[in-house]
Amino acid sequence: MSYLDTMFSLKGKRAVITGGAGQLPGDLAVAFAMAGAEVCLWGRGSSAPMSDAASGVREAAGPGAGRVTALTVDTGDAEACQKAIVETEELMGPPDILLNGVGGNRGKAPFVDLDEKIFAEILTLNLMGGLVTPTRAFARYWIAKGIKGTVITIPSMGSYRALSGVWAYDAAKAAVLNLTAGLAKELAPHGIRVNGIAPGFFIGAQNRALLLDEKGDLTARGKSIISRTPFGRFGEKAELRGAALFLASDGASGFVTGVTIPVDGGFLTDCI
Repeated sequence: MSYLDTMFSLKGKRAVITGGAGQLPGDLAVAFAMAGAEVCLWGRGSSAPMSDAASGVREAAGPGAGRVTALTVDTGDAEACQKAIVETEELMGPPDILLNGVGGNRGKAPFVDLDEKIFAEILTLNLMGGLVTPTRAFARYWIAKGIKGTVITIPSMGSYRALSGVWAYDAAKAAVLNLTAGLAKELAPHGIRVNGIAPGFFIGAQNRALLLDEKGDLTARGKSIISRTPFGRFGEKAELRGAALFLASDGASGFVTGVTIPVDGGFLTDCI
């Protein structure tokens, strides 16, 4: 093996990626598979069967990549997560990487007009389903089995700065950033690493209408974001792969825990 293979290869690793049918988690699944990991996608399969998502990842990863499977799982359900870990172990052996890719938002509104029911749903999706419930299940499993696992969380720009009109998303993602550090400290004595990746602005199914109009031109919000991003563009999903591979690799980041890496084109550096 070359030096880079030794440093960044995920051969022998078994990764669970939640929200695996989503665009960004799905692309990270491709990267993990291409790096040699076996991958199991977890998701609710609400828009399409999870088997379709696995097929897409296998096709994109190409021959020679790690095996890719999928399970239908509601990561907001503690019992479902515990059951899915057992099923995952039966499919590919004990998983030792968890990438929490579940998350999302629903529109935007002034604070005085927010719908408290929707607020609670978004908070639950991003914080509980997107971090707390699956991570607790894996932490218990790893501690019981003596596995030195790796957790990767997905905070956002809203973790650092309040993004106007997306109150529940901001609150949840700020909590994800905070718990990433807190969990890193608590789980370190068990050899479990917890780190995060904070994507800047990437075009996806959920935010497309906020950032681009029907013609594909920038909306007012899209223009505002680009004006505050020193690179002057949105991110390409493949640009998240390097950070994810770094954090997943024990060889590259075995002494790294409790950090979140912004991949944002300089958005957080914007100043007057």
